[in-house]
Amino acid sequence: MKYLQYIIVFVLLTGFSSCSFYNFTGTGRIDAKTFQVNFFQNSAPLIEPGIERTFTQRLQNLIQNQTNLNLTNTGGDLVYEGEITDYRISPMTATADQRAAQNRLTITVKVRFTNKNKETDDFEKSFSFFYDYDGDVQLVGAKLTEALDVIYERITQDVFNESLAKW
Repeated sequence: MKYLQYIIVFVLLTGFSSCSFYNFTGTGRIDAKTFQVNFFQNSAPLIEPGIERTFTQRLQNLIQNQTNLNLTNTGGDLVYEGEITDYRISPMTATADQRAAQNRLTITVKVRFTNKNKETDDFEKSFSFFYDYDGDVQLVGAKLTEALDVIYERITQDVFNESLAKW
């Protein structure tokens, strides 16, 4: 009976101490206290106003929600910067009378990540994702918002995983 108490105490102590090295977002231990996300310029050939601001905010929000890092405007331990390099609408399938039955919006974002405390984590990489929609639908208003939500959710999560979760 006494051995059982020791085993239970050992398991509990081990379980609680391991939580300081791992969290549910999969980031493990982050060697930083602050992060900054510089404004992502839109340098894509096809310009859609406001998408750069939306992307910048989505990346900030994701990092704030999934880590205990503090957002700063200057001097962050972790720095995210880059630009939207491609915003493209392409026909995916055609009807019998040569009209697009389905279109695809693709957005590519080039990200430069700098970790001032661990330079080996630095990278420059492009992330891309798409949204398919019916060819007879205009990609404006709520439909554009829906498309950006899907695309930015995937791209920001990929950036997060590459920079902090190491997946």
